[in-house]
Amino acid sequence: TVMATPRVDDWSWFLALALGVSFLKCILINTYHSTDFEVHRNWLAITHSFPVSKWYHENTSEWTLDYPPLFAWFEYGLSHVAQHFDKEMLVVQNLNYTSPATVLFQRLSVIVTDMVFIYAVKECCRSVREEKGSKDLLGHPFFILAALLLWNFGLLIVDHIHFQYNGFLFGILLLSVARHLQGRHLEGALLFAVLLNLKHIYLYIAPAYGIFLLRSYCFTEDNTDGSVRWSSFSPLRLVALGSIVISVCALSFGPFIAMGQLPQVLSRLFPFKRGLCHAYWAPNVWALYNMVDKALSVLGVRLKLLDVTKLPKASMTGGLVQEFQHSILPSVSPSITLICTLLSIMPAVLSIWRRPRGTRGFLRCLVVCALGSFMFGWHVHEKAILMAILPFSILAVESREDAGIFLMLTTTGHYSLFPLLFTAAELPIKVLLMLLFTLYSFTSLKKLFRGSILNPLETTYLLGLVAVEILCEVVYPLSPWQHTLPFVPLLVTSVYCSLGVSYSFIRLYVSLLRQDGTDKHKQL
Repeated sequence: TVMATPRVDDWSWFLALALGVSFLKCILINTYHSTDFEVHRNWLAITHSFPVSKWYHENTSEWTLDYPPLFAWFEYGLSHVAQHFDKEMLVVQNLNYTSPATVLFQRLSVIVTDMVFIYAVKECCRSVREEKGSKDLLGHPFFILAALLLWNFGLLIVDHIHFQYNGFLFGILLLSVARHLQGRHLEGALLFAVLLNLKHIYLYIAPAYGIFLLRSYCFTEDNTDGSVRWSSFSPLRLVALGSIVISVCALSFGPFIAMGQLPQVLSRLFPFKRGLCHAYWAPNVWALYNMVDKALSVLGVRLKLLDVTKLPKASMTGGLVQEFQHSILPSVSPSITLICTLLSIMPAVLSIWRRPRGTRGFLRCLVVCALGSFMFGWHVHEKAILMAILPFSILAVESREDAGIFLMLTTTGHYSLFPLLFTAAELPIKVLLMLLFTLYSFTSLKKLFRGSILNPLETTYLLGLVAVEILCEVVYPLSPWQHTLPFVPLLVTSVYCSLGVSYSFIRLYVSLLRQDGTDKHKQL
């Protein structure tokens, strides 16, 4: 029997997608989990066992509390449920405690809090323009968006195998974006203020929010040429926005300010003693910079231009979070990365000030800020690529050009997450899930925009990822260099992916500046 295709206005298909992915998450409960699992178990124990005044001082474990206070309260709330599963997980001294009940509780806590993400995706789907959609449900932009977000490969492996709570955090971000798309700007601002006080990595996209709300909410009218009409400034709206942000921050940091602990909390949130790159280099500009430095030093030693004993030890590939010196190129300090990040996002932020293009202009700027900070930030985690991929999914189902950039960024960014799951048992899982998601992305967007989206060079580059995977997982482990140069697969993965992410960033910028440079653009 042939099943009847559900009607477009019937949301039962959405429920099926959400339940399907939740079921998959449950299947993944007993897979490998990283040290982040112990990090969050320790935070449960700290917030449950100690008074608030000790939360940001406690250091029995090396995994000290380094998220903003609202996340600490979130862990505190979870700990009261956790005690009904296994009280031993709430003992600070029980380092690396992983009883079956603890694993079950922590995994379920991620799955249940993902309800926020599921609701946010539904709201985003309701905000998508439908002019491109076919009559067929599976070809509708909002169906494709729901699948791309709910079944996002990166989020699945980072949260439900590797282990973190990105789902509900990205849920709050996407809900905030959806509220802006719906014209409910104060709600959007409130949600983003809450998000910043849950995880401060979202500071990277704060410039997009700040400038957008100041320009398009506090100034109520434009001149005929689209520039700002200064006389339309609304002090009342600015006060409303300011009071929302200040209230949330006061609620979050107030108790710690009252106890005189603000410097201690901030020192935990911004630990600049860590190195330029994470243990595995995120695929960004600094990975390419490190690679050039390494190549120059090897060449220098080979040509006898450098004394090998005077070179710094190769700490960059040792897998430790630490500071290190470059051998040939100048070393990079946190302030240099901050300047580079600000310079990389400045044109995008200026463009939404000079010629705002509604909420979609803001959304594009948000993706540029997320990607700019990923490309140039200090001690960037490879997982941070999701901050660009997830919001960009919304634009990808509305424009052919964006869909092309999205496919490049997503495929490359997702593949760069492979080293997070390095155990043999997880290899078929990550390869299969990645293939399924990538094939769906390509076929659905190709069908939506009726034709090929990538040019032959882009397609060739993406097929090169298959060669990289075979090299890293099959060929290299059998080679004699596996023992002498064990870091090569990570280095190859990082550098190859850096090229794709850099290319996507440049393409995204070109599209943004092209829109900025022409007055004949289609209003977004």
